[in-house]
Amino acid sequence: MATKVVRRHTNRPERSVYARPAGGPSKTVCAFWAAGRCTREFCRFLHADAPPSSMNPQISKKSSLVWTKERTATGKGNACNATQKSNAPQKINAPHESNAPQKSNAAQKRNATPKNKINAPHESNAPQKSNAAQKRNATPKNVCKFWVDGNCVKGDRCLYLHNWFRGEGFSMLAKLQGHTKAVTGIALPERTNKLYSTSKDGTARVWDCHTGECGSVIDLGGEAGSLISEGPWVFAGVPNLVKVWNTETNSEFNLDGPVGQVHAMVVGNEMLFAGTQNGDICVWKGSTETNPPFYPAATLKGHTGAVVCLTVGRNRLYSGSVDHTIKVWDLYTLQGVLTLNGHSGSVMSLLCWDQFLLSCSLDDTIKVWAATEGGGLEVTYTHNEEQGVLDLAGMTDAESKPILLSSCNDNSVRIYELPSFTERGRLFAKQEVRTVEVGPGGLFFSGDATGLLSVWKWMDPPSVKVESS
Repeated sequence: MATKVVRRHTNRPERSVYARPAGGPSKTVCAFWAAGRCTREFCRFLHADAPPSSMNPQISKKSSLVWTKERTATGKGNACNATQKSNAPQKINAPHESNAPQKSNAAQKRNATPKNKINAPHESNAPQKSNAAQKRNATPKNVCKFWVDGNCVKGDRCLYLHNWFRGEGFSMLAKLQGHTKAVTGIALPERTNKLYSTSKDGTARVWDCHTGECGSVIDLGGEAGSLISEGPWVFAGVPNLVKVWNTETNSEFNLDGPVGQVHAMVVGNEMLFAGTQNGDICVWKGSTETNPPFYPAATLKGHTGAVVCLTVGRNRLYSGSVDHTIKVWDLYTLQGVLTLNGHSGSVMSLLCWDQFLLSCSLDDTIKVWAATEGGGLEVTYTHNEEQGVLDLAGMTDAESKPILLSSCNDNSVRIYELPSFTERGRLFAKQEVRTVEVGPGGLFFSGDATGLLSVWKWMDPPSVKVESS
């Protein structure tokens, strides 16, 4: 029986589908598929548009069509991350957004707009910058995560921010390093040139405001939950007690009574209030006739979860808790007046501004409360964030404009101008900023979860010279 011999052409190299380079199917588009005539069930060529070159994906033609133009670098969006659309017909080569059947390449070529109109949406004849140049010149809004970790290799070519802040009118003065865990409190006692800070590492550090050097380290005996100062007094909250120092007399003593961690403290009407882990608010009243000069006055009960923030304003004490509520107390009778329900997450910080109460929560919102005719409080505005909000602080800038500092769970602090909530800038950190504090003369401070304490300051506006005629 004769056997038929199949001869291969000598000029065609033998190559099996199993001999393809590692990494997946061929990147060559099937010419028959492009013409709509491929009948193979398992074709070894690509049945799709050719993928962009992988040599430098950030400047490939496909990605260049979805980068924003220079006009979007004015604050409308993130010029480095957004894939905003322009008025040019860019969808011809851009990735498809729907699952509808797509036309073949041949059909696309027949119906495509001429190339010069696709790549030149501007009507003027002025030379246009390349997309890569536009990316470099656009103002970045997010910090480079690789730069934060110290290993960005792109340098000036990086499309993200290589700085610890963005915005104008303020600058970083110093970084105070020493704590090994999260900073939980910052305080500047009056009539002294010292800055106090506490941390979850169980210490309080005293910094020289002129040199930035740490002059002393105080062992607190446990994780610090909060820190405040009032006049010459410094109060540090730790589990089951409050430690007190007087910076003028160098006296030191403890206040017993709290159950669990002391998460928040505030002074009002000559009384010290401390919010604790078990939901109570311990109250001590100051007196010159007792030793120590504070004695227990009351314990306020009502919250069902830990009290994590306190503030005082308009003869009222406001307390926020992980039970999602805000309680209002009369500052003289120490009786509960109102319970505010508006947040769906833990209420992390409270701030009195003018006749308003501001609250922030892990539900990603900042709420503005105003008094009603009936004596209650209602939400008049809700500002939404992309992350949970950890802390609030209020101050004025160098031009006396009201400023809100808002620390978020994304390792940043937003700087807003009130009452419009217009963003003026942003501070960045390696980990979340647990506490924000303001000081005199335009100073403000941020302490993050790594233990770093950063010092910031609003810069004086440039002086304007007036020439006499």
